Amino acid sequence: MAIVVEHDKRKREILEKALDVFIEEGYEDVTFQKIADRCGITRTTLYIYFKNKREIFLWSIKQLTSGLEASIMEIINDKSLNAEQCFRKMLMKIVDSLEGNKKLFSVLLVYLMQLKKSGTDPNERVMRRVIKLRHVMSTILIRGMKKGEFKQLNVRDVNDMFYGLIEAAIFRLAVLAQDSIDDVRATLNLAVDGIIQNR
Repeated sequence: MAIVVEHDKRKREILEKALDVFIEEGYEDVTFQKIADRCGITRTTLYIYFKNKREIFLWSIKQLTSGLEASIMEIINDKSLNAEQCFRKMLMKIVDSLEGNKKLFSVLLVYLMQLKKSGTDPNERVMRRVIKLRHVMSTILIRGMKKGEFKQLNVRDVNDMFYGLIEAAIFRLAVLAQDSIDDVRATLNLAVDGIIQNR
């Protein structure tokens, strides 16, 4: 059992260090050797854990999103919050995470563009990564509607609106290189105001 634990620990350490390399160098310029060097291991050892840099990159993204999902689940499970408070807190947690990982989204954008050039549908890849987030947003919206906190609206349409605002935040960070997305925070709060019952 200790071998499995050590293997998992080493894998997590590799992913954390590799993510730094991707952020510093950009997806295209990262090599397996650069990742191995950063981790203080040989390429042969790195092959024990991962097949190629693409796999490392995707696992790094998954590790990052898993941490965000865990934080969001803590918010969802906080019974002291009503649906409105829960929804606002979740949205702000997402925006904080986006701002904190600004450079990563620039790297991710380049990666998605490479996928598109190779004939792979980047939308399918993105949707696979955000399906849980969209489900959680829908769950909170439905909860709020059932309790009369939110207006009775089409959940999918409302979900799409908020998800679109989150995408706008990513665009501003990755493409426009904005340092702050406080305007997106304000817009998200205004949008929440718009779905609250009796406002």
